[in-house]
Amino acid sequence: MPNNIKEQIRTDLQQAKETGQLRAERIREIVKAAVSQVVSEFQEGSTELRSIVRDAVSVVVENLQTKGSEFKENVTASIEGALEAVNTKRHESIAKTQAQVKQLQSQLDEEENKIQQEVDGILAEIQDSNNVNSPETKTAIDSAIDAIKNSDELALLRRRYAQLQAQLAIVKANLAARYGGRSEEVKSYLDDAKNWFQQARPQAEEAVTQVQQKHAQLEAKIGEAGTSLAKKERQIRLILRDLLLSAADWLKEKEPADKVGK
Repeated sequence: MPNNIKEQIRTDLQQAKETGQLRAERIREIVKAAVSQVVSEFQEGSTELRSIVRDAVSVVVENLQTKGSEFKENVTASIEGALEAVNTKRHESIAKTQAQVKQLQSQLDEEENKIQQEVDGILAEIQDSNNVNSPETKTAIDSAIDAIKNSDELALLRRRYAQLQAQLAIVKANLAARYGGRSEEVKSYLDDAKNWFQQARPQAEEAVTQVQQKHAQLEAKIGEAGTSLAKKERQIRLILRDLLLSAADWLKEKEPADKVGK
């Protein structure tokens, strides 16, 4: 690691001490800024980059007083800052790929909607047909069409799919926050989770009270994570972790007995 970068970290840490700003978030910014200056000179994944991160953290450790949990938090912040600087390009690439995935998902949704519209049109044509020989035949046709339109199995599959997509988005938000992802990247995943969550929400008349409460709790947690992220609070990782655990528990929820038994 270039000596001028080491000296920059030392100088910035000393200034932060003198101004009373030596907090975890400031340490994270100091290390990120210093490492960012030299990252472009090396190939991603190279041993040189690993040495840069190691040396940057060592400089912070050498210039901080050991103070229990506070010391640990500051060291963690230095590691996070260095990793974020090193992985900036990768996260930019991830953001572009994620945008492409969203576009493809939108296309898939559009095609599925077209299929549904086509099916609905065909069923309506059958139902409106006058070529029936008896009331019993018409009743049988109407009953069959209603069964197809209101398939509990199809509704459950769609709901479970949305639940899994919501949990996957929360997993991605956790990974991005843990490995130096930008706040915009984390927010994008949270927005995805919220959208899928809304699609997975059961209709009020179909949901039991316990399920409704779980959905309300998850919605509140997603909102809390978004607020914490906007304020750049360090506890965002703890909030996201709690959200992930809650989402995992959410998938274990039981369907209303009258739906499952059918």
